[in-house]
Order: sequence, then C-alpha cells, then structure tokens
Amino acid sequence: MVDVVTPEKRSRMMSGITGKDTRPEILIRRGLHARGFRFRLHQPGLPGRPDLVFASRRCVIFVNGCFWHGHRCHLFKWPSTRRQWWRDKINGTRRRDRRAIKALTDDGWRVLTIWECALKGKTRRPHETVINQAVRWLEGKKQVHEITGREKK
Repeated sequence: MVDVVTPEKRSRMMSGITGKDTRPEILIRRGLHARGFRFRLHQPGLPGRPDLVFASRRCVIFVNGCFWHGHRCHLFKWPSTRRQWWRDKINGTRRRDRRAIKALTDDGWRVLTIWECALKGKTRRPHETVINQAVRWLEGKKQVHEITGREKK
C-alpha cells in the first residue's frame, strides 16, 4: 500500500508522537491525584522507566499505547509496509516490557499496566471505572495486573 502523505509530512507526524505525558497517562494521573494518591513521574532509575511510581507502596504503573507495545486488541494492527522492520521494533518493545516487569517484581515492586484500549476505542471502559480498578489494585496485594478494554459482546 502506498503512503497517502509525503515523506516530509509523515516525518512531522511521527515526530509529534511522544513517549510520555500522553492523553491516557494524564487522564490516569489526574484521576489518581484527585483520589489523594501522590507519585513520581518517569523515575529514570527503575527498569522500564514507569509512568507513575508510588515509592512508599513499592508500586509502579505503566500506561501503554496498544500499537507501540503490540497489545493484542482492536487498536493494534501490524503495518502493511516495512513489515519486518515493524515486527522487529514491536517485538523488541514487548521483550523490553517483559524484562522490565520481571526486574521490577524481582526487586519487590508491584506492577500495573493500563492499556490504551481501556480508555479509548470501541472496548473502552468509563474513565472512572479504570481509575477505580487502579485504586483497588494500589490498595490491594496483587503483584502484577493489567487493565484492558472490556471484552466485546
């Protein structure tokens, strides 16, 4: 399939994609902050550089984009161009994610991953529901957990 935009425009579009302070991440931060939780952002000393770090609770939260992290949901579709390059990139991200979660749990941290599909798209949940699930996880004991979009009916 031929790209419908010029290489220069595609470059500008791709350079606008950020790895932090995304809309889903800010939504989660605001919701948890409003509930009284305090956290640090993108702490560089931790594996995977988690989006939110609750040091006193030894908990971290990753807010992952479904495309960039290769989540198996409706928001992820393998690109039809440069297939091998994208497979290598996304599979590399998946491997890094697994290594980071293992390193964090081995060091006694609890890890929550909130997927973009929980907040966006046809399987999104109400934002309050996602925040409530995150609060229950923070107050609970579960070591590793994921919040995804709801199952299609």
